[in-house]
Amino acid sequence: MLFSSLLRHIVKQGALTVVSANGRTSEFGDGTGPRVTARLHDRTVGTEIAFNPYLKLGEAYMEGRLTIDPPATIYEFLDLLTANLGTRFAGPIFEIYGALRRAKRRIDQHNPVGKAQKNVAHHYDLEGGIYDLFLDADKQYSCAYYAQPEMTLEEAQAAKKRHIAAKLRIEPGMRVLDIGCGWGGMALMLAEETGADVVGVTLSREQHKIARRRAQDRGLEKQVDFRLQDYRTLTENFDRIVSVGMFEHVGVGHHREYFDKVYALLNADGVALIHTIGRLDGPGSTNPWIAKYIFPGGYIPALSEVSAAAERSGVLMTDVEVLRLHYAETLREWRRRFMEKRDTAARIYDERFCRMWEFYLAGSETSFRNEGMAVFQLQLARKIATLPLTRGYMMEDERRPEEIAREARRLLAGD
Repeated sequence: MLFSSLLRHIVKQGALTVVSANGRTSEFGDGTGPRVTARLHDRTVGTEIAFNPYLKLGEAYMEGRLTIDPPATIYEFLDLLTANLGTRFAGPIFEIYGALRRAKRRIDQHNPVGKAQKNVAHHYDLEGGIYDLFLDADKQYSCAYYAQPEMTLEEAQAAKKRHIAAKLRIEPGMRVLDIGCGWGGMALMLAEETGADVVGVTLSREQHKIARRRAQDRGLEKQVDFRLQDYRTLTENFDRIVSVGMFEHVGVGHHREYFDKVYALLNADGVALIHTIGRLDGPGSTNPWIAKYIFPGGYIPALSEVSAAAERSGVLMTDVEVLRLHYAETLREWRRRFMEKRDTAARIYDERFCRMWEFYLAGSETSFRNEGMAVFQLQLARKIATLPLTRGYMMEDERRPEEIAREARRLLAGD
């Protein structure tokens, strides 16, 4: 009864059927759109979800206690719920729950050097090639840039890297730092196409191992230095800093520390580009299921939180772009590819892992479509006059990557 009451409060539009463990059927919504049927497989699961939906719904799906009848999937179920809720909580009591989680988020997101590495390992050091099942060949694990709607994932990820590079205006011989370099795709591309010397730092042992091997395979080991190192321990200076998909792991209590370090690492004429998921509806807290199973210690910030921390550090915000649905499209393609290789994932791990990963990808996509999540690209500089007055240079550089690459190769060769 509690679960039915909660759904009746949430679902005003759409067509949802819930079948309880004893076979009783309940209908929710106005009957419009494709019907989604959810089944509860024991007598207590509905009550557990009703008391704590933000944690227990995902756990119930992982454990097979809640299933969705084909042809619908967990994505359609979550899309129906989040489309009705938007950025609202499921009810007044959950607003209080959200406020309590916000009140203790500095404790939950306390990420000193040692703990930060453990949190990163939880997600990024998965074995068995799981990420190869759904990422592009360059292993880009962040929002792609769909400059054209018909782009493939591979094309959109390449476009993302060039979109970011164009905002940095890198010249041959510059020293570039990639904070949270992942498997090395951005650093390798910047070295090859701009002639820069790049240092990439990551806390993931698996990512570090693969990135170093990729640099060796491409003959770039003298130009790209991948390190297993926390960015906070760096003492060098750089002309450019790029950070893609790492700021979400910093934690709200460390925002000022992050920007203070970016400021300290930049040369006087330095420029940084921070690419991060953000929330459009103001400060909040991390979803408890995501915090427990996917990204412990992580937090998706509001722009007001990011800009306040940057301002206090002394670094200047020189350009801001909001990418709205690009990540939703990226996640849709990741989910499609993962589901195509689901049997392989089950052999590597198990069914519970597959249901967890499917819930993660589906829930993340619906958060970008319905719950006010977006991606911020923040350009930062130490001096107000470092970059041209207008954004024209970004568009020009983005349109002519081959010309930039040829010029870089010519300068490096000493012609």
